[in-house]
Amino acid sequence: MIHGTDYGIAYEGGIDFRDDARQVSLGRFGFRVGERFVYEYDFYAAWSHDVRVEAIVAADGRAYPRCTGGRRAGPPEGCGGPWAFMEACQGRLPALVRAAQVIGALLEDPDGRLSDHRDGLAELAELRPWLTPQPERLDRRAVNRRLNQLGGKRA
Repeated sequence: MIHGTDYGIAYEGGIDFRDDARQVSLGRFGFRVGERFVYEYDFYAAWSHDVRVEAIVAADGRAYPRCTGGRRAGPPEGCGGPWAFMEACQGRLPALVRAAQVIGALLEDPDGRLSDHRDGLAELAELRPWLTPQPERLDRRAVNRRLNQLGGKRA
């Protein structure tokens, strides 16, 4: 909710919204530095983000919005919500063990043809977010790259 109005993306059988959030620019709200709002990323998984306006700058050719900082790494997409993510982080050992098993199977292939192991490679790709060396560290540059991919526009 921003200034008394809910914004979101309506889905059949779900909540209906007056405006499509994909068409609403944050600039239209007239935020002041220090103002905050809550962004609920996944209503069903209860992912909530407290967003605070740090600065309002003149267009300078950079893509906006832009992340200037934060705490902790973001969770992998589709991990099941905050409680599932915290549980998985505390039990990262199973992901490490499974990754080692998959890598071992790939290394034992006598022909060494990775194309024959699409399932194992796909599983490793799924495990990768759980194997990051610093899950507590926010990668601001990666967040900004993702914001740009999601539709950040050049001023």
